[in-house]
Amino acid sequence: MLKLHSLSSPAIAQKPNQNPSQFLSSQLLSRARVFSTNTFGFAPSPISSRKRLSLKCRQSEYFDQQRTSTAASPNKPSPAPPTPAGATGMAPRFYVGHSIYKGKAALTVEPKAPEFTPLDSGAFKLSREGFVLLQFAPAAGVRVYDWSRKQVFSLSVTEIGSLVSLGSKESLEFFHDPFKGKSDEGKVRKVLKVEPLPDGSGHFFNLSVQNKLINLDESIYIPITRAEFAVLKSAFNFILPYILGWHAYANSIKPEDSSRANNSGLKYGGDFEWSR
Repeated sequence: MLKLHSLSSPAIAQKPNQNPSQFLSSQLLSRARVFSTNTFGFAPSPISSRKRLSLKCRQSEYFDQQRTSTAASPNKPSPAPPTPAGATGMAPRFYVGHSIYKGKAALTVEPKAPEFTPLDSGAFKLSREGFVLLQFAPAAGVRVYDWSRKQVFSLSVTEIGSLVSLGSKESLEFFHDPFKGKSDEGKVRKVLKVEPLPDGSGHFFNLSVQNKLINLDESIYIPITRAEFAVLKSAFNFILPYILGWHAYANSIKPEDSSRANNSGLKYGGDFEWSR
């Protein structure tokens, strides 16, 4: 609490046996002491008859509390930010794709992850390779596409390799029967043709679908420029090891595991060529 005091002091009578010079010195000393302590109002007045003015500072109490709490727990960590809804310890999932839009149609390319089967040992075994899904949608207007009529085509690992190695003047053709080996085999035919443009500036992607089950016969084509095709090739080259599932194997390799296997004399997958 801060206190403000009046600087006035009452007159003090001189003692009968006191020397005048001593009396004067004591008066000056007393007034100087009152002035030095009461000018800033930090010391209480010894005379009860003086008027007392007080001013309570709330801000000082706040900082006192802050200093006390900090001193009590100096290493207390700051509160963590709130966890987003749905993020309950699971790794976030990401969905990506690349789209090319032209006047007649649009093409979207999406990678699909491989599948693994858990083993009794706690390890995982690749059960199905991933693929790249091509989605073709015809145009329904200017920069408008009818995705309800889209047709899809799944590129296998080998077909991705064929596309990546395709030359600027070369063409290729893929044929798919989604019901191959089933009772409806031959009723749905999908043919994807990739042919060079006449001026050599890129390739045509043409997907033809014949579906006898719903009486559908549709063909969707889209021109892909050389630059757009280069982007697709780069993306295919990057994603190919992940589609094969090799990234999971590479991430599981630990130096201590290989050292333990070498010391125990174990051979993985039979004799190695270089160990003979």
